[in-house]
Amino acid sequence: MATNQVLLLQPIQGLGAEGDTVTVRAGYARNFLLPRKIALPITHANKKQMESLLKAREAREVQELDAARELAAKISSTTIAVAVKTGEGGKMYGAVTANDLIIRLKEEGIELVKKQLSLPAPVKDLGSHTVAVKLHSEIVAELKFEVVSENPIEVVEDDTTAEEEE
Repeated sequence: MATNQVLLLQPIQGLGAEGDTVTVRAGYARNFLLPRKIALPITHANKKQMESLLKAREAREVQELDAARELAAKISSTTIAVAVKTGEGGKMYGAVTANDLIIRLKEEGIELVKKQLSLPAPVKDLGSHTVAVKLHSEIVAELKFEVVSENPIEVVEDDTTAEEEE
C-alpha cells in the first residue's frame, strides 16, 4: 500500500493534533485531507509552518488545561440534589443516570458531555453519591450529588410489628 506523510493543520480524532507529521494512506491524503485543507504534504517549504503550528498548539493546550482546572474547582465545590419519585418505604421509581446529572449541572451553569462522567451504573438508591468527571487527560474532578425523594417517604409497617402492639 502506498503511504504519504502529511502535516496536520487541524486536530483530527484518532490521527493527531495540529503540527503533527503523520503517515496516512495515499488515497486518504489525496481524497480527504488535502482537498479539505486539513493537511499539507511534507516539503521543505512547510517546515516553518510546522513550527508555527506547534507553537499555536502549545498555547492552545495550556489554555485548555487552565480552563479544565477552573472547571474542576467549580465542580468540586458544587453539590447538586436530584429529586426522584419514590414509593412505599422510600423505594425509587427508575434510576438517576448520567443524563439526569448533566441536565442538573446545566441548570447550575456547568456544561459537560456524557462521556466525561464515569457513572458505571445508574444510581438506584437514595442518599449521597460521588462520580468522577474527566475534564482533561490530566485532570479528574469529583462531583458530589444527593438523590432525594420529591414526595414524603411513607414508612411501611410490617404485619409482625402490628401484631406485637396488640
